[in-house]
Amino acid sequence: MNQADIDRIFDSHPPESEADALAHEQVRDAFKRIAMVMSNLPGGRERALVLTKLEEASFFAHAAIGRPPL
Repeated sequence: MNQADIDRIFDSHPPESEADALAHEQVRDAFKRIAMVMSNLPGGRERALVLTKLEEASFFAHAAIGRPPL
């Protein structure tokens, strides 16, 4: 792993275009809608894991938009 790889992983990646900003907004809105539905599941470990996995998926969706490709 070199410095460029580390920078790609850990640097902030603001939207580079209006299209990227729109994509971030659409992803955010979609995950919020899904999270609202999933938050109505019975409480407990399973619901907590569902919401955690949604948060992880959201992170990687935004990373896919914002990080430069390999």
